[in-house]
Amino acid sequence: MRTRDLLIRQRTHIINALRGHLAEFGEVVLAATLSQLNDQIQALDAEIVRRAREDEIGRRLMTIPGVGPLIASALVALAPPPETFQRGRDFAAWLGLVPRQHTTGGKQRLGSTTKMGERSLRRLLLMGANSVVVWRSRKGATTGSWLAKMLAHKPPMLVRAALANKMARMIWAIMAKGGIYRAPVAAA
Repeated sequence: MRTRDLLIRQRTHIINALRGHLAEFGEVVLAATLSQLNDQIQALDAEIVRRAREDEIGRRLMTIPGVGPLIASALVALAPPPETFQRGRDFAAWLGLVPRQHTTGGKQRLGSTTKMGERSLRRLLLMGANSVVVWRSRKGATTGSWLAKMLAHKPPMLVRAALANKMARMIWAIMAKGGIYRAPVAAA
């Protein structure tokens, strides 16, 4: 997982350097290195997909919208055993996906997301949530669904963070209790 991230950062660095050289000299340089990095990333992607499909927990996690082979493999590899947490909220807090709580005088106020958890998994879940939001925005979220209501009344980045939090809770439930994701039935 981290090797793939490193290769992607290196590829981005080389692309930016290539753009600079092209603008400055009008020549194509570093193309072989860029091609080699792309080949390495594709090989790692294929290995990640293979491992996610072979792993029983990974297959179950991939039933959740927004969780693909990359996220499922990262969760299987990096997340502690689900028994470590009492509930899904604790897992989401470990990832840094819950709002900061300020409680005084019996009044609870929620602040911004803490971002104090496992950085790489949080980033992956936010990207997965983003893909769900973009896909639902293009397709049209089911009227009356949680996502449709959130998108209608909240800023898009807040919706992505809230969806990533919700996904983390679903992930914990699937890892701790078994089963697969089942889409909620629309209210009649």
